[in-house]
This record gives sequence, structure tokens and C-alpha cells, in this order.
Amino acid sequence: MNHRMIRYTLGWLLLFEALFLLAPVLTALICRERVLAAFLWTMAACLAVGLFLVRKRPQNTTLYSREGFLIVAFSWILLSLFGCLPFYISKEIPSFINALFETVSGFTTTGASVLSDVESLSRATLLWRSFTHWVGGMGVLVFIMAFLPLSGGQNMHIMKAESPGPSVSKLVPRVRTTAAILYALYLALTLAEFILLWCGEMTFFEALNTALATAGTGGFGFRNDSMGSFGPYIQIVISVFMLLFSLNFGSYYLALRGRFKEAFSTEVRVFLGIVVVATAAISVNVISAQNLFPTVGDAVRHSFFTVSSIISSTGFSSTDFDLWPWGSKCLLILMMFCGACAGSTGGGLKVSRIVILFKGTLLELRTAIHPKQVKKVTMDGRVVERSEVRAIALYAICFAGVFAVSLLALCFEGADFVTGFSAVLASLNNIGPGLSLVGPSRNYDFFPVFSKIVLIFDMLAGRLELFPMLLLFSPVTWKKQ
Repeated sequence: MNHRMIRYTLGWLLLFEALFLLAPVLTALICRERVLAAFLWTMAACLAVGLFLVRKRPQNTTLYSREGFLIVAFSWILLSLFGCLPFYISKEIPSFINALFETVSGFTTTGASVLSDVESLSRATLLWRSFTHWVGGMGVLVFIMAFLPLSGGQNMHIMKAESPGPSVSKLVPRVRTTAAILYALYLALTLAEFILLWCGEMTFFEALNTALATAGTGGFGFRNDSMGSFGPYIQIVISVFMLLFSLNFGSYYLALRGRFKEAFSTEVRVFLGIVVVATAAISVNVISAQNLFPTVGDAVRHSFFTVSSIISSTGFSSTDFDLWPWGSKCLLILMMFCGACAGSTGGGLKVSRIVILFKGTLLELRTAIHPKQVKKVTMDGRVVERSEVRAIALYAICFAGVFAVSLLALCFEGADFVTGFSAVLASLNNIGPGLSLVGPSRNYDFFPVFSKIVLIFDMLAGRLELFPMLLLFSPVTWKKQ
């Protein structure tokens, strides 16, 4: 195992985190907030440790899959441990485990919060919370690879371990160029949303926070009611951009290259179809319930906003959907499992996995009836090998296993089934709000310390597609080869 290269990469991660901290530092300076010292101390710590780790570049820069998984797992843990220090040092979140929970929730773009009054936070802290979403949305290591050739052209192992989805492909021959293209698209969409929000009823600061949180499909808000107090224009803009950020960014690249048929893939069509059907079904369901919304237009708008928020795993709320009929809440739970498209900033199992599993199941049923029939699973004209289908099935099994163990842990610590089920589901799929005691009008502060640690692991495992975190507990990972 290339330990020196792992340490070297982690050092660069901390140096870039120090760079990221410039945003809240400048905000604290402009607003003359007392939290400035906390951010400066954290920046100094990141610089000191980072410079120590990168003081000598390793001669052997080779990385294999094992190193790629370990770099990703350790990077996100280290990023969160240092990232939570401003919250803890400033005492805006006086409990270290709560500060870590909030930070992990930010970087993993979950949006689950332990805070009941976010409006009392300083502007620097609010910006840092939203900025963690933006950094974590596309992937911090993908960001670093856009600027630094860390491993002699073998960055693909890192990119595969950090990027969401069943498979990761390069848009262009060089991984570094691919990372730069992805972040250019990411930045362009973020800027477009910011301008549209600023043209509405939001201030510059509010528009910036919301655009950063939406881009990462994170969901940290700056008001206690999330987006509920804003008008229809703001809610519609956010709804549309939540969907835009939950589409595969490779589709945007293909569309810009004029390859529209490839861009409008099976996954994209299925994803948009789910959004349309779910919005229609929930609208009908909430309209039939009395006294939820004054007009049909309001019902449709809030249904569309909530569907966009849940399926994209953003977690913003325009209304308390925990008060909706159970038919609507069951549909939302199913969309929590489903999630966004592969190669997006969204969470969940991913639509492409579900489509491939569905086609694989149908093929197995046909094979059981006609054993001599030779057919393969295809997607967009490409043959999906049985090994890939098996890998997706294995991922689903691991997901179910982690989900079950986490749910047991929470319930044994006193959580009721609905609260525990939705909390684990919302954490593993990086959504944020759930049902019952973790509904959109509640928070996660009431959980005991061990339950919070379980949910922190779930958020990291869900963002990193399980395997980088699970491999930390595998003895095989640490054996010398």
C-alpha cells in the first residue's frame, strides 16, 4: 500500500480546505462577527497539518483501487473533523458531536441539522454551512484533481471511489480535464440559479446561500422554515434547479456537444417520468385532503417542490409534508430510496441502478421459463455485462444490510420505528428531513450520542456509495500484498 501517497493527498486536501475557509473568513471580516477567530484558528490548523503532510512529494505516485478507496474515506473523515472546528470553537454549536454531525451533514449534502434556530447563527457560519454543500456536491477530491495531477494519471481510481453512480466514465481522455469540465458545468449552473434568485425577492447573501445549497443538493437553509416563507417565484426556481442538479452532468456535456439523443438517456427519461407521475399523484392526494392548501395551484406547487426536493435528495421544504396523507408520504419514501441520476450531486440508490435491476429481474424471469434463450440486459444500446448487474445487486444488498443494522441501533436507543426508519433512510440517501420526529419542522438534536455516530457513518457511507467506508472495517484492506 502506498502510505506516502495517501498522506500526501490528504495534505493537499487540508490545504484546499484552508482555501475554502477564506469564504467565511471574508464574510466575518465584512460583517465584523466574533466568529472570525474560530475560522482563522481552523484555517491555521489546516495549513499547518497540510504543509507538514505535503512537505515531500513521494517518488512512487502509483495508486490502485485500494488506495483510491482509502484516500476517499479518510479524506471525507478528515475534511469533516477539521471543518467542524469553527462551529465548536465559536460555541455556536457547543457540543463537539453535534458540530461534527452538522459538518458531515454539510459535506455529504445531507442537510440533516441538529439546530432548532438557524436564524441566530452568524452570517459566516451560515455561509460555511452552505459552502460545505457546494464543495461536497461534486466531490472535494474531484475539485482537487481539476487543479493538481496527484497520481501520475491514475486519478480514475479516486474519481470512481468518490463519484456517485454504478459506473464512472471519462468525458475526455484525461481525468484532470474531465474534472475541470464537470466543475465548470457545476459553477455555471450555480451562477445561473444565483442570478435568478437575486432577481427575485432574495438578497445577495440569501441568493448565494441558497444557490450553494441547491447546487450540492444539500438543503441547509438560513430560515427556520426553510423555503416556506418565500413566494411562488423563488420556490419554482429552486424546484427547477433541484432537478437540474440531480441530472447526470455528463448529459449536459453531451448536449453542449450536440449529442442530444445520448444526453436524453433512458435514465434521464425515467427520472423525469417519475417526477411528473409523483407530482400528479401527490397533488391529487393532497387536494383531496381538506384544509391543507387554499388553492389547487398552491397544492400543485408545493407537491412539485417537495417531489423535486426529495428525489434530488436536497431536503429543502416549502411546507411540512409530515402533515400530508399517508399515500403521499409513502410515495416520498419510495422516492427517497430511488434518488437522483448517476453522475449528479444527488443521493439515493440512483435511477440507473433501479432500471438495470428491473431489466435484470425481467431477464432472469424469462430465462427461468426459456433456459436456452440467450439475451442480455441493455441500456441505451449498450450491453450491461452480468458482472455489472451482479455488482449493482451486491450494492443493493449492502445498502439493505447497513440500513437494517442502523435502524436496529436507533430503535434500541429508544427511537420509534417511523422516526428511526426515516432518519436512517434520510441519512443513507443524503436527504435530510424524514418523518415524525425528524420531519421538516423538526431536527436531529434529540438523538443520543451513539445514534448520532451511527447516522454520521450512514451519511458518509451514503455519499461515498458504501464501499469506501465499509472497506475500512475489512481486514483484507489492511493486509500487505
